Amino acid sequence: MIETDQQLQQFLATIHGENLLAIDTEFKRVDTYYPILCLVQIATQTGAECIDILAIEDLEPLFDKLYQNECVWIVHSARQDIEALYYLSKRLPNYLFDTQIAAHFLNHPAQISYQKLTEILQGVVLDKAYTRLDWTTRPLPEPAIEYALDDVRYLIKNYSMLNTQLLTEQKFDWLMAEGQDLTDIDLYLPNLTQAWTRIKGLSALPKSTHQKAAQLAAWRESEAVINNKPRKWIMSDEQLMNYSLGKEKLSDQAKNAFTDFLTQHPHLVETRIQVTTHQVPTKTEKQQKNDLQKLIQKIAVQYNLDESLIANGKSLMKFIRGDQSVKFLTGWRYHILKEELEHAK
Repeated sequence: MIETDQQLQQFLATIHGENLLAIDTEFKRVDTYYPILCLVQIATQTGAECIDILAIEDLEPLFDKLYQNECVWIVHSARQDIEALYYLSKRLPNYLFDTQIAAHFLNHPAQISYQKLTEILQGVVLDKAYTRLDWTTRPLPEPAIEYALDDVRYLIKNYSMLNTQLLTEQKFDWLMAEGQDLTDIDLYLPNLTQAWTRIKGLSALPKSTHQKAAQLAAWRESEAVINNKPRKWIMSDEQLMNYSLGKEKLSDQAKNAFTDFLTQHPHLVETRIQVTTHQVPTKTEKQQKNDLQKLIQKIAVQYNLDESLIANGKSLMKFIRGDQSVKFLTGWRYHILKEELEHAK
């Protein structure tokens, strides 16, 4: 394992000309808002190394390599790895090949694990013994380091096999477009105006309380960020809803802090949120949805796709009710649906 700046420099020198990097991370996120990045594992065609992020003083040389314009990240279920690295580097990858998404394009289950995919593609059964390890532990047991390295050792071959099939089925560009969505910086920044969407049970509250709940959720998010604590440690959803309903009252100190927060964020006072509540489909809507599902099933078979990758029931109902922002009206999805949607009108 790489534990010194000098070892890191030596490793980076050996992969200087490598642009295809299999990447995984190990982090801890139990008592903090932001993930604590502990390890970064990198594999190339010639080998794999594990970097102890907690031991390295200067991470800039590593980041300079990872975020080179020509570097392609090969990652399985990339979002959390991108996020853990972003909070330290403040950078996002340029090119991304997510093997979980690639597998879904080839009709594997949507959330297929790295272990299962590796077993299917390569016949290799990987150990899961250290799934719940506290990765801040030092020294790390040697088997745990090997476990972490296994998470990248087989990635490049998985990539190669998936990539060949994607090219054969002419889906490579579709995958890269999905990967590009994961490099949207808004995915990794705290969003105060959308914090209310994390409240479980909000739609069950009276409409008159929604705005207060949204303001409290924004304040909770802000406090969680400032204190680097899980948002539920600042205020549980149950407490938040009770405050919104007036069943419980904030302490004087908390009330003053909340008032100051709203003063500093006047847009949260003025914004009106729209909480989506479940509307029972009409007979006509049910028929329209059924017709669209049959259409999508037909297209899915034609392109060897899981139909849920094209559109789910929720997005179909939104479309039927006039929402033009649904995902299947853009990009590769619209390309394969356009003609059928025109005929369906």
